[in-house]
Formats: sequence, structure tokens, C-alpha cells
Amino acid sequence: MRKVVFRSFQSPGDLVMLTAAVRDLHSACPNQFITDVRTSADSLWENNPFITKLREQDPGVETLEMHYPLIHQSNQRPYHFLHGYTQYLESKLGLRIPVTKFSGDIHLSPEEKNSPPVDGVELPERFWIVIAGGKRDFTAKWWNPASYQQVIDRFRGEITFVQCGEGGHWHPPLNGVVNLVGKTSIRQFVRLMHYAEGVVCPVTFAMHLAAAVETRPGRLKHRPCVVVAGGREPTHWEAYPFHQYISTVGMLSCCADGGCWKSRCQLVGDGDEKDRRNVCELPVQVNPDLRIPRCLDMITPDEVIHRI
Repeated sequence: MRKVVFRSFQSPGDLVMLTAAVRDLHSACPNQFITDVRTSADSLWENNPFITKLREQDPGVETLEMHYPLIHQSNQRPYHFLHGYTQYLESKLGLRIPVTKFSGDIHLSPEEKNSPPVDGVELPERFWIVIAGGKRDFTAKWWNPASYQQVIDRFRGEITFVQCGEGGHWHPPLNGVVNLVGKTSIRQFVRLMHYAEGVVCPVTFAMHLAAAVETRPGRLKHRPCVVVAGGREPTHWEAYPFHQYISTVGMLSCCADGGCWKSRCQLVGDGDEKDRRNVCELPVQVNPDLRIPRCLDMITPDEVIHRI
């Protein structure tokens, strides 16, 4: 059996896609591989039946740096992000690896399924997760926080929203929510997702996790997720068939041929060349301190409310 350690230090959302590639490798080639990973979010692999601890320095252990070059053809070819790592594996291993499921592959332990959603925090039985910000290096994904607030206000008394996000990223506080920004690790967020009835978010880790984490008994098979996407990414590359994915691709000149893939709209001033070379062409100043892409400003709170 071939022993392979897969290495990738991309963002957690990307690594959810890698879990699918490892699953599909074992599905295509049963009992032919022993696999392990080195990633920036190793907790995503806990309880994964396809992971066996390997030492890279041991004889016969191969190491493979994982990439998804298919993204550079995402506006031209009809593939989902799930195909990215898988097609790369096919080229490196000389195998055919069909994608077997329209989601990543996240596994929970019995203890996680039977523990409270978050230790020390009392939550109702039913709640939705909301992500109202994102990473500072990709500000072109940000929607107007005032629009998120209008959505929260519309469902006050009907839906409890739990605001989440990584500490240190940009997550403007919302009123009328349970604030867990910066208060969950990646693995704790996985557990919280298991309990969540639905999700509202931009194109980010949470949308991929919403599809990959199983729902609670008695809930819908596929967790509802409303994605405020705009025109940055081509719809077929990101969207899941059971999500409400709000895209404006094709509605403006900058995304007439597919996603623009720009990194920033609000400038960060961190010296990164993204502030100069990869900036939204049609910014909208929504308040004195924030500008967002027009493709996102076109999405109204009423549209998100309707999808929920």
C-alpha cells in the first residue's frame, strides 16, 4: 500500500475541499493507500477514518504538496471547487478519482454529538449561525453590516442568530445576537455547526462547513444556508444545490464573463500588493469608513430575508 502525507496550508474552507479529495481517493482505490495530512487546520481531520498517523521521514512515506490549479479556469470550465484538489490528485497519482458526494467530509465523535453546542454558553435548541464579516486580506467579500442588521431585526423573536468569526478578522458587532466572535476554535465551530439549524454568510469557510457537517436528528437532511455571494466567484464553482446562493455574476461589466476574483474593495493599508493590483472596479461607499463592491451592494436585505 502506498503511504502518502498530503500537505496544504490554505484557509479552513479550502481544507474542507481537501477532506473530500481524500475521501474520494479511498473510494476510487480502496485498500491501496494509507494517508495522513499536514494542514493549517488539523482539527478538521479529527475522527476521520481515512487518516492514519504517518512519519514523513519513515521509509516508503511520500509527501505531496496539494494545490487546485483548476481555479484558474473556473470561469471557463463547469467544475465545482470539490473538483479542484481531486483533479490535481488525478494528475499526480495517475488515477481516475470521481467526486462521490456534493460536500466535504467532516466527522464528529459520539461525544461531540451529545455535548452542548458550546461549553459554558446557553443556546436555544434551534438557532442560526451568522457570519457578518471576514478576513482582512479579502475585503471584496464583505457585505454592508447594516444590511446584516436589518436581516437580524426582521427575525427578532423568531430566529436566534449566533454571530461567529475568528478573532482578529473583521466582524462588526450586531445587535440582538449571541456574540461568539473569537470564542470558538475551529473544532468547536464544527460542533456548533452540527447543532445549527441554518447559516447566513458570505462565500467563506462556514458555507462549506454547512454542507459538510451532518445535521441533527429530526432536522432537514441538508442544512439551510443563505450565501451573500455577489459577483466575485462563479456560481458553479462555489454553490451547493441545496443552498440559497445569491449571485450577481453577469449583472455588471466587471463580472460579465464570470467571477471577477478581486481580493479587496475596502483598502487595508497593510503594504500587501492586493491594495494596489487586485481591487474592486466598482466600489460603493456605504458609510464613511467602509466601501463594498457594487455587486454585493445590489443584494438587498429583503432578498436575504426572502431566502431565509
